[in-house]
Amino acid sequence: MKYYLISGEASGDLHGSHLIRALKKQDPKAIFKAWGGDLIQQEGAVVVKHYKDLAFMGFWEVLSNLPTLIRNIAFCKKDILQFKPDVIIYVDYPGFNLRIANWAKKKGFKNHYYISPQVWAWKENRVQQMKRCLDALYVILPFEKAFFEEKYQFPVHFVGHPLQDQLSLFKEEQDFFKTHALDPKTPIIALLPGSRKQEIRKMLPLFIQVASHFKAYQFVIAGAPGISSEYYDSFIENASVKILHSHTIGLLKKSKAALVTSGTATLETALLGVPQLVCYKSNPINYWIGKKIVKLKHISLVNLILDRTAVTELIQEECNLENLNEHLDTLLKKSSLDKIQKEYLDLKKQLGDPGASEKTATLIYKAIS
Repeated sequence: MKYYLISGEASGDLHGSHLIRALKKQDPKAIFKAWGGDLIQQEGAVVVKHYKDLAFMGFWEVLSNLPTLIRNIAFCKKDILQFKPDVIIYVDYPGFNLRIANWAKKKGFKNHYYISPQVWAWKENRVQQMKRCLDALYVILPFEKAFFEEKYQFPVHFVGHPLQDQLSLFKEEQDFFKTHALDPKTPIIALLPGSRKQEIRKMLPLFIQVASHFKAYQFVIAGAPGISSEYYDSFIENASVKILHSHTIGLLKKSKAALVTSGTATLETALLGVPQLVCYKSNPINYWIGKKIVKLKHISLVNLILDRTAVTELIQEECNLENLNEHLDTLLKKSSLDKIQKEYLDLKKQLGDPGASEKTATLIYKAIS
């Protein structure tokens, strides 16, 4: 079978690579062409566009890069027609992917969508389009199944969260502290300032200021895929903050707490049992527009899944040095640590067991065989 997979971000590259690996077990003669990154390429797919050239965040950034987006859509359609895949697999990246899916359905291609667009948060009107143009939708959050099936009579497959797969495969690194020149006697606070340059530019300077107020801890940045050390260095300057690339899970497992920019990283941090503060700051225009159209009580996946405030969220004006220092100090107290571990235990129960990639691959292969 021939598979055409489209992902547009680092997380899509990760989850897409696991899905390709699982599909190859089902279909050893599978041929893959993909939009993704290094991880998808390592699984043997021909990568036609790298996600580093695709990830535009925020309303203004999308508008300013509109000519590039239009060219990419035209290129993608042409490439699909030439490749003639048996199925197109879309991984998240909804603004782009739903446009292609709508076109592909009219051309007679089979559309399978893995990691649903977050239509429960905004652009709920997309659901009707999804019902028309998708042959199957695989959701990864427990509340999504009820949202689609009960509210819209749209049958979907809940496969569990792919982060569970990634964490289950992790192997502990020996001599972690020695290898990365870290002090084993000084507790670590991990800094996850985001996966895009716009996020890092907003969050990292503030995180570094926090580090100067907690001298008894060592602060370590989890470097994002595709972001160079030089970019981080431009913010660090003389601060006693270190950076660690490609070791986020290992770093979190050794951390006492974490400052995390909102996103999938909040869920990863929670599944590893690390107490966290969820932080978010955006361009004022982007934030103002977002407030008008996003209808959510929470921004972190942890709180959204649990439907309560399990972890503290500091958003926009509230995300300032004084609040971060105060809440981090509270978070590091034993009573707070015990409370958050109980919340994380409930979270893991709701997400279920690992196996999202395998389940999704099995369902896709059965559907197209």
